[in-house]
Amino acid sequence: MRSQTLKLLCKISYFNNRIATKDNTLCILLFLLIVLSFSRSANSKSLLHLRRGDSISVEGDDFITSPDNTFTCGFSGMGSNAYWFAIWFTNSKDKTVVWTAHRDMPVNGQGSRVSLRGDGTMVLTDVDGRIKWQTNTTNTDVAAAELLNTGNLVLKNRQGDILWESFDVPTDTLLPSQLLTKDKRLISSLRKGSLESGYFNLYFGSDNVLSLISDSPQISSLYWPNPDYDIYTSGRTNYNGSRFAVLDDMGVLFSSDHYQANASDIGFGMKRRLTIDPDGNLRIYSLINSTGLWMITWQAISQPCQVHGACGTNGICVYAPKPKCICTPGYTANDPSDWNAGCKPMFNQTLLNLGVKFLEVSQTDYFGSDLYYKPNFTLEACWNLCRSDSGCKGFTYRTWGNGHCYVKSDLFNGFTSPDFPGSVYIKLPRSLQVSKPSIFHDSSTMCESRGAEILVGSPSMYNIARKTVRWGYIYSFCLALGVIELLFFVLGWWFLFTKHGVPASVEAGYRMISNQFRRFNYAELKKATNNFREELGRGGSGAVYKGVLADDRVVAVKRLGDVVQGEDEFWAEMRTIGKINHMNLVRMWGFCSEGRHRLLVYEYVDNMSLDKHLFNSNFLGWKQRFAVALGTAKGLAYLHHECLEWVIHCDVKPENILLDGEFQPKIADFGLAKLFRRDSPGSEITRIRGTKGYMAPEWALNQPITAKVDVFGYGVVILEMVKGIKLSNWVVDDADNQKNPLQSFDRTVKEKSEGGNSSWVESIVDSRLEGNYSRKQVATLIQLGLSCVKEDQSKRPTMAAVVQTLMECEDETNKIPDRM
Repeated sequence: MRSQTLKLLCKISYFNNRIATKDNTLCILLFLLIVLSFSRSANSKSLLHLRRGDSISVEGDDFITSPDNTFTCGFSGMGSNAYWFAIWFTNSKDKTVVWTAHRDMPVNGQGSRVSLRGDGTMVLTDVDGRIKWQTNTTNTDVAAAELLNTGNLVLKNRQGDILWESFDVPTDTLLPSQLLTKDKRLISSLRKGSLESGYFNLYFGSDNVLSLISDSPQISSLYWPNPDYDIYTSGRTNYNGSRFAVLDDMGVLFSSDHYQANASDIGFGMKRRLTIDPDGNLRIYSLINSTGLWMITWQAISQPCQVHGACGTNGICVYAPKPKCICTPGYTANDPSDWNAGCKPMFNQTLLNLGVKFLEVSQTDYFGSDLYYKPNFTLEACWNLCRSDSGCKGFTYRTWGNGHCYVKSDLFNGFTSPDFPGSVYIKLPRSLQVSKPSIFHDSSTMCESRGAEILVGSPSMYNIARKTVRWGYIYSFCLALGVIELLFFVLGWWFLFTKHGVPASVEAGYRMISNQFRRFNYAELKKATNNFREELGRGGSGAVYKGVLADDRVVAVKRLGDVVQGEDEFWAEMRTIGKINHMNLVRMWGFCSEGRHRLLVYEYVDNMSLDKHLFNSNFLGWKQRFAVALGTAKGLAYLHHECLEWVIHCDVKPENILLDGEFQPKIADFGLAKLFRRDSPGSEITRIRGTKGYMAPEWALNQPITAKVDVFGYGVVILEMVKGIKLSNWVVDDADNQKNPLQSFDRTVKEKSEGGNSSWVESIVDSRLEGNYSRKQVATLIQLGLSCVKEDQSKRPTMAAVVQTLMECEDETNKIPDRM
């Protein structure tokens, strides 16, 4: 090789002399450039094998690559002088590490090396020669180390037998075809950008169930599958003791406890990984070859605040709107840059002996650590129980049925949710001055005024009205649905794996259907809709047709208009929308993207849209109207605060609120704003920016668009529900405000409600209700609606605060007679 290079240099030198004998400088520079290039290439080499006696130095550019160049193995640095012997994806933009030899003991950036010694062991040594890690292959006939195309680093003998493999000692990642068995576990990194071990584990418990656990120094807590349900309700079984899990090449995660999850881009040809992330969530990632970036195609926990330990001891996980950690009132962070460290009290425990008070934080709870659980308990009795017990740090009072009391010995990782029916009461010294955290940016409109603090001996303690929320029927429905789905899964499993000779195409089709979200082709949707014959409705984003799929599901198929994204971008948006799931959102079953055709496939909702049951003779009674207002608020709060992607609807109106067979609301057309241009001329601006009458002022004022545009639209909707008349048909007596009926209505309400006379409600509410409504609920909806349509978006409440306000009034519905 060197002799050939020298001959080449001589020829180049001779050629340059023939052309320009006086330009010796150019020849010398060219000569030096080639020599330096040769020297550099000689010091950098990509190895397919590391032979016995060979080594790799941290200072050098040597590394081992897989034959297809998918994976690279060598030294990976992080920080100023910390290096790990690791394996990473060669073509990922950030060189994503999938395995490290000794993740908690990095080596020095000088003098460290990995050697395949003569006794058959692979050894990692630090600068001083100390062994930091080694394989258990002493006195074996190991011949070479090799990195396979699967990402598995193996030690082989001369016959090709594998004597050791990195797949047997995983870190935080499982690669396709890599088995996770009963004696292995995935352990998250401590924080983003770190390789050292964290506190979240994926493993098989003694019950044979694949589980996620938070295993911090303070406490261990299982959080997946949901510990509130038994394993059979979660779709698992503990009768298989083999205990294994695997991610296959199609993107299907399967475990021996009968759990199965599919990547949203299911199919061959993608590079994937299953990783337990520093936030405690388990995710499947797919690599986008064109950018080198990773895309989340499945995750175990849809609501991040449901991960136990995400905010440490005495921390609370809130959605603002993205998940973030705050400390429990009266506590301060141990390390603001590391929420694994949790929070510590700002007071001495002896101060509690001098008098205590309780600070209420609504719609908040803490996982586990229950000293006592008391069903059918009053708030007063729960308060006394915690006050008298020195081990009590606070208590949760859940307001369903007759009330449930949970006395807490620790405040381990709290969470907030608009759907949580209760509050936590934090036990604090009377002398400590703290304020209630602005978790939901509370609305100024409440059914009943409530103080933030409850003091020992305070008369207000005994005057608090007990709130009851009727959740039993919801949980019963969900349980029944879960049993049906479980039965379907078991039958499908039996059919696939006990019947021999099932074609691979049938099995693949079943896997796609079981995912409940798929990509359809245009021909099957054309057939399902009978050539788009029965039109259900038509809106700004396209027409909707009724159809029946091959599996007899009745669906609504929306044909979109001028979608501007390319096919890949459209597919990415569809996968995002397909992951969103809430009882008050219309479920998307799939989509079609072929050429110019862009179609969305939704569940069919029986009772059409809200406007069909509000503005004509077939009108809803008050009970149904209030239920629609609450359910719609919950759906929007989920979009804004809790779902995988925080979505702004941009067109909240009665036509986009559908009603199911029980007249429960389901919001349609969420997530579609990104599919169209926002700056196109003509009608498309109106279509994307909302509908006249429901559009927030910031659209016209060119102000930043936030979730508050949905709050505005929701405010108009609930005011229309109270009056039973579309905003466009409101009669405005004030000539100065004929172009703004909302301002005129606001002025009318203020004038009529002055003096505390409640008769003003009758002059505003829909007369067709004939007095069958809750005056308190009507007044609350009016005040809430007016706060939602304020011109200044900063003065509008969040949807989470709206849910909180309505839930406090929900019991009033029981006092209303049913409409005949």
